[in-house]
Amino acid sequence: MKDYRVEPGQKVDLKAWRPAETSQFDGDKEQAKKKIAELNTKLDQLQEMLYAEHKHRLLVILQGMDTSGKDGVIRAVFEGVNPQGVKVASFKAPTPVELDHDYLWRVHPHVPGRGEIVIFNRSHYEDVLVVRVHNLVPPAIWKRRYDHINAFEQMLADEGVTILKFFLHISPEEQKERLLARLEEPAKRWKFNPGDLEERKLWPAYQEAYEEVLSRTSQKKAPWYIIPSDKKWYRNLVIAGILVETLENLKMQYPASIKENEINQYRQLLAAA
Repeated sequence: MKDYRVEPGQKVDLKAWRPAETSQFDGDKEQAKKKIAELNTKLDQLQEMLYAEHKHRLLVILQGMDTSGKDGVIRAVFEGVNPQGVKVASFKAPTPVELDHDYLWRVHPHVPGRGEIVIFNRSHYEDVLVVRVHNLVPPAIWKRRYDHINAFEQMLADEGVTILKFFLHISPEEQKERLLARLEEPAKRWKFNPGDLEERKLWPAYQEAYEEVLSRTSQKKAPWYIIPSDKKWYRNLVIAGILVETLENLKMQYPASIKENEINQYRQLLAAA
């Protein structure tokens, strides 16, 4: 999965990354679904161990253009995982109270505690994406935010948070098909927002903004992954694989709360109860 990782200092040109490629899996869509199910089971086991050990924390950041599949990733990749240890935080337009504070103020309370997985559905990166594309603040302000964000994430990493950032990379052609599907399928119409059409007109500006985000904020302890997302099954497979591999590399263990020589004693007490 390192093929999709942006190395620190790497200059990203999104035209060089193919949204529809599936090179890391030899099977077909149905085989991929079976593999995802296997990874779901592993992820569930690893999440339970993470929760029980109460030592590590995992922050998953999902960013991408409209229809890129942030909600779909949450549903498919975390299917069957115990919700007790997984939280989702969504960051929409800031409220008046949030606007009265610095732009990271609303983010920090949602970072994971020990034993937790937290998923950011959009994130603090909106303040160098939407804010930039729509000219909501002067360039001098959003340009210095890259350094703020790098420092913020480095602080989280220093405090024991494992950070994974996924950019869901789709093509404009695929976005068009997904928007049309929302119109044509009654069960999906509620997801259609006319404002998405206006945002679509700004595609080149968003691509440029994302390129700078990916180039300037992929750190060793807070890496970006550019995930090909035209094929939903492949997007889910890649992300699930990276999550499982990352958690396995933490070398977690269940806490030894009961000593071996005490087990028989407790068995006898239970038998007599």
